[in-house]
Amino acid sequence: MSTADYEKLGAFYLGRRFDAAADETTDEKILYDAKDLTTHAVCVGMTGSGKTGLGIGLLEEAAIDGIPIIAIDPKGDLPNLMLTFPKLRAEDFAPWIDASEAARRGRTPEEEATATAELWRNGLDSWDQKPARIQKFAKSAERVIYTPGSRAGRPLSILRSFAAPPQAILDDDEALRERISGAVSGLLGLLKIDADPLRSREHILLSTLLDRGWREGRDLDVGTLIQQIQKPPVERVGVMDLDSFFPAEDRFELAMSLNNLLASPGFAVWSEGEPLEAESLLYTPEGKPKISIISIAHLTDEERMFVVTMVLNQLISWMRAQPGSRTLRALLYMDEVFGYFPPTANPPSKTPMLTLLKQARAFGIGCVLATQNPVDLDYKGLSNAGTWFLGRLQTERDKARVMEGLEGASAAAGSTFDRGTMEALLAGLSSRVFLMNNVHEDEPVLFHTRWVLSYLAGPLTRNQIKQLQPPAKAKAAPKPKKADAATLQAATTESEDVPKRPVVPAGVSEGFLPITKGTSGKGRIVYRPA
Repeated sequence: MSTADYEKLGAFYLGRRFDAAADETTDEKILYDAKDLTTHAVCVGMTGSGKTGLGIGLLEEAAIDGIPIIAIDPKGDLPNLMLTFPKLRAEDFAPWIDASEAARRGRTPEEEATATAELWRNGLDSWDQKPARIQKFAKSAERVIYTPGSRAGRPLSILRSFAAPPQAILDDDEALRERISGAVSGLLGLLKIDADPLRSREHILLSTLLDRGWREGRDLDVGTLIQQIQKPPVERVGVMDLDSFFPAEDRFELAMSLNNLLASPGFAVWSEGEPLEAESLLYTPEGKPKISIISIAHLTDEERMFVVTMVLNQLISWMRAQPGSRTLRALLYMDEVFGYFPPTANPPSKTPMLTLLKQARAFGIGCVLATQNPVDLDYKGLSNAGTWFLGRLQTERDKARVMEGLEGASAAAGSTFDRGTMEALLAGLSSRVFLMNNVHEDEPVLFHTRWVLSYLAGPLTRNQIKQLQPPAKAKAAPKPKKADAATLQAATTESEDVPKRPVVPAGVSEGFLPITKGTSGKGRIVYRPA
């Protein structure tokens, strides 16, 4: 097979067929049909199985085909996609060489860089890839590392805006409820409040505020929510009056908790940077595809959950505004889904992820979920995945859970499943050898993953990310679409030199000077407490 064959649009070059009996790789290239990813994929394999290499190779192929990618990275491996060196010079690799690893091999860092450059040149050549393909990949999409809550990469404004969703979601009551529930659960998770959407008064109140604001077409932010928690624009929640349902003193405590979160010096960066919008994560302003790597390895578990939930919700909003498509339009990749899609618990990320797995196919959006912990996955939900990439597994329990998932996926697709054959194939997998079970093909395939175009330096630190991704100039956050009288009173200003309206304890009455003819001209109105 010539290079031209695997460079055809829609053909992803993943590797070569592997002959298990002979324990060797054959010359037959394995090409994956890109449109099969619209039925999603799962990649499972223990540490050392080569799962990261397979994932990066898959993303490289998608980018070469001009498919935009949102890649959520809880581990720190995906920034390796930035390490592309078409000239394969030792000095290109040198800054990313691990000096301690070089010492263990009896080499200086310079010698290690020279050896690594030669290794990559020979590796690419052995898989029929020329250095020009690295350049092709590098030019195919703009690659950006976003670091929410950090200035190491490009900051991503997560806390600044709870923007109203598009009309397609506002017109769909179920979709709107899912969007609100995910946003509120993620926000309360940052406060370490384990809030049941049906029982928690914190969750119910915040959901009511978001529902009211969004239905009126207004974008909200955390500052506005703090004010509305104190003085909600509603008098009743359900059939109960507001103060019986959630007394003012208790609402004040919730407002103070959110205010303390917002005022924390470490959280200032959460309001900086580009606004969280799926369109800008997928495309540049000029329309060029992007690989948006959302690096969350530096965050706490609660912060990671919040970011993942908000990103998934944004992608769903964008998806619902698109026309239907049978071809692959965009790709969501998550490098470690452990904890975000469990079989029994219901974290904030689970509902939007399940929505994508069930509905994204119709819009041409593919989801690829990778994990080394197969036991902690909801395999009923993953029955929506049409392709399974299975690497070496650690325990018999892991294998049993994977078999359960494969059976469910095969049943959902109406295809046959030979458990005995599958177990036999899985038993002898070595590193970088994967079993691909694709419901669109007649039988499973064993293959050895190809050499990746990006240099795999391992998980990158924040300092290394800073070298790769100089922070871009932040874009202005979107302004509210409408402003009623209550919002006008609450919005002292968004500038940094004027303080926000203070949080006032329950029982303290507030009044505002009216807007008069003399104050309604040019400039803006700033309320100051007195």
